[in-house]
This record gives sequence, structure tokens and C-alpha cells, in this order.
Amino acid sequence: MPEIVEAGMWGLVAGSALLLGALAGYGLSVPRWLVAYVMAFGAGVLLSAVSFELVAEAYDEGGLAPAAVGTVGGAVAYTAGNVWLARRGARHRKRSGSRKQPSESEQGGSGLALALGALLDGVPESAVIGVGLLKGGAVSLVTVVAVFISNVPEGLSSSAGMKRAGRGKAYVFGVWGAIALASTVSAVLGYAVVGGLSTTVVAAVTAVAAGAILAMIADTMIPEAFEDAHLAIGLITVCGFLVSFALSHA
Repeated sequence: MPEIVEAGMWGLVAGSALLLGALAGYGLSVPRWLVAYVMAFGAGVLLSAVSFELVAEAYDEGGLAPAAVGTVGGAVAYTAGNVWLARRGARHRKRSGSRKQPSESEQGGSGLALALGALLDGVPESAVIGVGLLKGGAVSLVTVVAVFISNVPEGLSSSAGMKRAGRGKAYVFGVWGAIALASTVSAVLGYAVVGGLSTTVVAAVTAVAAGAILAMIADTMIPEAFEDAHLAIGLITVCGFLVSFALSHA
């Protein structure tokens, strides 16, 4: 199988977890504590993947400067986009609890902001899958597993919040279906565009994605998990971290 096709396939697999989570969050009455536990576990999985796969890989390939600059740059870019979207109604896009998402009548344009927020969260994760395939190593597999595990609670919690805000099925599943497709395209572009660049640039791009993911974990996933998991979040996050660590060293 051509690697560019494989990149798209794995991007779709990872993105489809968002749609699976959305189906569960919209169609089932999932206890909020369970959503929080799974969200905390997913955060731990991603933290490990970012640390031992993405940032470590960027450092090994390009050295400290590209890794550090890329990581900070990714965090800055994500934070800037998140601030812009938060002011337009997407601040609580992963929330299913007390801090609910606004309805369109409460804040006009919030529906588009929520959709763009979901895209902002999903693109860096998928792009790095394609970048990871450039060397044909195990990095891509670990990253796919980490993104898939973390995407399920993201889609679940966010879609439950969308339903509480009065958004219909067409909107909810349209958003997550589009994000799944965007994940496919993002993985393909990550492979195709970055593939012709120098090793140092590839390292920096990997670090940019890592920084964006780290900022996303701290700003959206952990706060959502803590709202209902409280003191259990530390233990659950560590369990997720160790699962991903074991996968990366298998």
C-alpha cells in the first residue's frame, strides 16, 4: 500500500473515533463521571505520546532548538486560535456538565465557532500521523492509538454538550463527520507536504503539532475531566500515560 494512502487511512481511523464518541454522547445517557474518567485516561495517553514520540523524535532529528521553538510555536498558535473561538461561543466545546455550551439563540455564530473549535483540536493530531509515516517507523502506530483513545471521550463529551444546547442531529453528526474527513486530509497533507522538506523542518513541524496538542490537553481535556473526576483524575491520567508508554516501548 502506498504510504500516502496509508496516511489517509490512519487519519480516518483516528478521526472516526470522534464520530463514534459523538454517536454515544448524543444517543446514550452516559454518566458524566464516566465521561470524565475516560477523558482523563485519554489525556494521559496523549501526554505520553507527545512526550516520548513527538517531542523526543523532534529532538533526536533536529536538536533542541527546532524542538523547543516548534513546541512553543504550536502552543502559541493553538492558544491564539482557542482564544479567538472562545470569544465566539466555543469555550466549553468539550463540556457536557454544568458549564454548558451556548445555544445559537444565546450567542449567534456559536455553532460555527464550535465546529471550527473541533477542527482546531483535531487537525494537529491527524497531521502528525502523516508526518510520523515519513520514516515508516512505529511512531505512527503509537500516535494513532493515542489519538483514537483520546478522541472517543472528546466526541462523546462535546456531542452531549451540543445536545444539551439544543443542537440537532444534522448539526452534531455533520460536524463530527466533517472532522473525520478533515482528519484524513490532514494526515495526507502532513505526509505529502512535509515529506519533501529537510530533516530539521520535519522535526520542527512535529514539535509544532506536539505543542498544539499539549496546549489542547491543558486547556480543554483536563479541565473537563477534573469537573467530574476531581481527585481521581491524577491516578486515571497516570494509567493512561503508562498504557501509551508501554505501547511506545513494546
